[in-house]
Amino acid sequence: MLSVVCSMANYKKPRLKDAAFKRLLSVVLVTLLGVSLLIVSLRTNINPASNGFDEDLSGSDDIQSVSGKLNLPQQNEFSIQLEKRNRLPPRNVDLYPKLAKDHITIVLYVHNRPQYLQVVVKSLSKVVGISETLLIVSHDGYFEEMNKIVEGIKFCQVKQIFAPYSPHVFTDSFPGVSSNDCMEKDDAEKKHCIGNPDQYGNHRSPKIVSLKHHWWWMMNTVWDGLKETRGHDGHILFIEEDHFIYPNAYRNLQLLVSLKPNKCPDCYAANLAPCDVNSRGEGWDSLVAERMGNVGYSFNRTVWRKIHRKAKEFCFFDDYNWDITMWATVYPSFGSPVYTLRGPRTSAVHFGKCGLHQGQGQSNACIDNGSVNIQVDEIDKVASIGSEWDVRVYHNQPGYKAGFKGWGGWGDARDRQLCLSYSQMYHSFNTSSAVMS
Repeated sequence: MLSVVCSMANYKKPRLKDAAFKRLLSVVLVTLLGVSLLIVSLRTNINPASNGFDEDLSGSDDIQSVSGKLNLPQQNEFSIQLEKRNRLPPRNVDLYPKLAKDHITIVLYVHNRPQYLQVVVKSLSKVVGISETLLIVSHDGYFEEMNKIVEGIKFCQVKQIFAPYSPHVFTDSFPGVSSNDCMEKDDAEKKHCIGNPDQYGNHRSPKIVSLKHHWWWMMNTVWDGLKETRGHDGHILFIEEDHFIYPNAYRNLQLLVSLKPNKCPDCYAANLAPCDVNSRGEGWDSLVAERMGNVGYSFNRTVWRKIHRKAKEFCFFDDYNWDITMWATVYPSFGSPVYTLRGPRTSAVHFGKCGLHQGQGQSNACIDNGSVNIQVDEIDKVASIGSEWDVRVYHNQPGYKAGFKGWGGWGDARDRQLCLSYSQMYHSFNTSSAVMS
């Protein structure tokens, strides 16, 4: 009997030791888990390239896979973070849960002129019907002051996208400036530098070529990349950071879009402003058909498909301006005049006094006295398009036409290839990662 008791005592002691060991192991595991989570959290929030980005963004493997298949430039961490941010849903959905069925998406593309951006955002806040639609703001790179202004928008749904291959994101490699890049009129053989000069013998300027890159990347991304718009067949309105938008602009545009099929079936687009940026309109009681302007222009997916098919013409034309490239080579290739329909009184005004990459860092450098004084009359506050009006057509208008060789700045083979890659981002292969979802 004693031997049995002793054996039972010897059996209980290991069981007690096992229980204590398991409790200790549980404590250790919980502690390790807590430390691991803390490390992950710190890494997420102390990323030097985050520039204030605190969202939990994932999917970098998908992004790098797409970039590799398209032979796009090797991305740095900041570029990857920007591309992840492009996948975030619009803000203010809680305030404006539903978009109007017939809404016209508005795309505002910006660079780095915060004084200008404040003006256009304030004007948009007073536009009748703005709460019914989605505002997409496309940034050429990332600038904190510009970002803060957009994040303060509360008058509609707003989504931000950032050009991940902007020269402003690459500080020491293409598409930015590389140490072995040819500069100005350098002789590549003598200087042992890299680059192809334009037709005037000048090598690329990253800040200048970014204008055309950003516009083409934005167009491809908005029409074919974003889940919010890749199924949108209606018109999309494009405006810039130095366009003042009148209160009646959105309602006027809706009327123009609805009238265009019957009033001007051959018109490709609808415009808020005359193609002559200095004109405020004729004041007639009639609609106007003229060449497409670059202030407040809108078109639908059918037109975008025609433009997209001319990617090679766009990407190989030696001019760093997207609009001149369109006027001089893309539109003429359509085979017929490209008209846009507009009202007789402008609903948008170009107020810029300096270039896209001038004036940064100087207080009020691009705006007289730090403000823009644009007169808004009572007629500019309500829809002013007459559905009974006829259409007056401007034939043989002055401007850039087929045969113009371009102002240059776009001769480097690398820029042309990057441009072509943008046109293939959402078309070159069938994968779920090829769209921003």
